[in-house]
Amino acid sequence: MKHRIERPRGVSLVKVLAETLTIPVLLFLGLLFCFPTAFHQPQPDHAKLVIAGAPVERKVDAALQLRNPGGFDVTAVADAQEARQAVLDRDAVAGFAATGKHAVLYVAGANGASLEQALSKGFTRIAAHSHQKLTVTDVAPPVIKDGLGTTLVYFAIAWNMPGYVLATSLLRAVTLNRRKKLLTVTCFAAVLSAVGFFIGVGLGFLPNDPAALAIAFLLTTAVGTFSLGMAPFVKHFLPLAGLGLYIVLSVPSSGLVPVELLPRFFQGLHAVMPLGNAVDGLRGVLYFDNADVLKPVLVLCAWIAAGMSLLALDAWRHHRMGARQGAEDELEDVPELPVEDPSMEAPAPTALPVHRHHFGELLPMLEGVVRDGEQQPVRHAAVTVMDTSGRQLVRTATNARGEYAVTGLPEGYISVVVSYPGRKPLVHQRLLQSGVAVRSDFTLHDRRNGTTRTAARPLDLASARHES
Repeated sequence: MKHRIERPRGVSLVKVLAETLTIPVLLFLGLLFCFPTAFHQPQPDHAKLVIAGAPVERKVDAALQLRNPGGFDVTAVADAQEARQAVLDRDAVAGFAATGKHAVLYVAGANGASLEQALSKGFTRIAAHSHQKLTVTDVAPPVIKDGLGTTLVYFAIAWNMPGYVLATSLLRAVTLNRRKKLLTVTCFAAVLSAVGFFIGVGLGFLPNDPAALAIAFLLTTAVGTFSLGMAPFVKHFLPLAGLGLYIVLSVPSSGLVPVELLPRFFQGLHAVMPLGNAVDGLRGVLYFDNADVLKPVLVLCAWIAAGMSLLALDAWRHHRMGARQGAEDELEDVPELPVEDPSMEAPAPTALPVHRHHFGELLPMLEGVVRDGEQQPVRHAAVTVMDTSGRQLVRTATNARGEYAVTGLPEGYISVVVSYPGRKPLVHQRLLQSGVAVRSDFTLHDRRNGTTRTAARPLDLASARHES
């Protein structure tokens, strides 16, 4: 016999499709506009240069503005040594000095081969116009296996995305409270930063400077903490917010194409996004003797602080909800609502089979045993869980041992109703909190057995709803 599944009345097909397609369509448009705009034919945009000698600076500035208006911000320094040092201090992407028939261009290969090539090409023309021979000196070359200067970006992406994926996975961890989730993110970030760093060093992709571990740790922690914090507020739009922040906006502005070759919009994103700042921090500690590392570290710490502030705001919001229900004094730890995430199936009220927990299975939030007056298990007793308004959340039945288990329930007070033919139905009211498994056992007495009760009262749905 085939069972026909019908949509609830009043929900139109158009609305269902609109709600379903909103997130993928917005992600498609974001990827379509951001990636080609950032990566197609990158051109210098206000790249900082230093030129040794004021007369040479004016001449070079005029030539550069003629070929690429607004492409470079040129500053004069005293001599070639200062021009070279400015590149090492990350005050400029290149330094230029010319004496007689010779000219030197100081660049940093660690900033990216495409930027070095663009600078070399432009200054070769300038030197040739003055009948000079140009020598290109790389003052901060990347490791041999990183010829393009982009390997750091790939490692940063590897430290970036798992933080978001971990946060979405933790939404299903209904037995972990906020503190345990933050501890999980911290430990996860520590392990990933160490594993990624030692693999990179072992394979010759990264210089052996342990300071990079701190940047990697901050990146994963920042993404994971902020994702946890924003989840209760963006709810089912979490995939859009997460992928939008950490892929659509972060990757084009990360430094995969040197920042100085990006449009101003992506340069602005680079200054605030965790991925771009992590790449800047990694370059600073690995290739520039910690120059200009403080700012990326502060930005990553700001993302962590923002995530913790959102978690605190959500906790305060739940405290207020608890106070309105008259349960403020019972909340030792703040509960939290599960967040729907279509990319990671979120907790939903679900009846669970009762057996020894297997790896990867959901853990019960509510469980118990139903017995009769002689303390024998009652099989097939109906167990119904309702919210404070009397709406049924989930319904299940006890097994041969009288056991039941449920997970995915919302925070706050719930009513557990147990009934069995010929026996007095009972109801318990319980307070559910994140990270705490609640147990509710029942003893059902025969209807003919007048008054004996244990820790429960006869079912009265009207009074249960009134009291809740």
